Amino acid sequence: MRMKFDHKFYLNDTFEIAKNLLGSSLCTNINNEFVSGRIVELEVYFGTIDKASHSYGGRKTKRTETMYNPGGIAYIYLIYGLYSLFNVVTGQDGIPHAILIRALEPFSGIDIMKKRRKTDNILNLASGPGKLCSALNLSREQNGMDLTGDTVWIDQPEETVPENMIVRAGRIGIDYAKEYKDKLWRFYIKDNPNVSKQVQSTRQKNDQEVFTKP
Repeated sequence: MRMKFDHKFYLNDTFEIAKNLLGSSLCTNINNEFVSGRIVELEVYFGTIDKASHSYGGRKTKRTETMYNPGGIAYIYLIYGLYSLFNVVTGQDGIPHAILIRALEPFSGIDIMKKRRKTDNILNLASGPGKLCSALNLSREQNGMDLTGDTVWIDQPEETVPENMIVRAGRIGIDYAKEYKDKLWRFYIKDNPNVSKQVQSTRQKNDQEVFTKP
């Protein structure tokens, strides 16, 4: 039986957490429907210095206040007023770091995911941040929820993803972030077919097939 990550895990260095989240399983049990998927792609948003982060410059609003809590809770927000995006809050109290989960490899409850996503294509169930929230029934209702609880949580991987299988790349959709748009703060599992379409269709020249801290 897999074990959940505990609160202590989420208080560590954000980039180390990101490394260890790859290969782990994001799980939900909502309305008595259990589903899970293996995390295969994610992005780091590094607090007040990161021009791509909602908390850049110490910005604190009703939407971003969740990010300032101690690590180990969910930060879920809407884009375009339609799609939920799931983030893991990390780090110490008052330091608004977060990790956006971008893609999952479906693992449990695949028939439930298909019904929610209205598709039979397994590779289209959770291969993007909005898709995975739909597949796992995640919404603003789970914003701020404890990730060691029984509604949404992350199970530790059975095996750690080897470092030579972790690719570093630029983040997606943040052209406004000036010099921070070029930070290699997106990480994904090499050759996994469930990564987002942006990864499948393009490979950036500066992608690095090794995990290192910035």
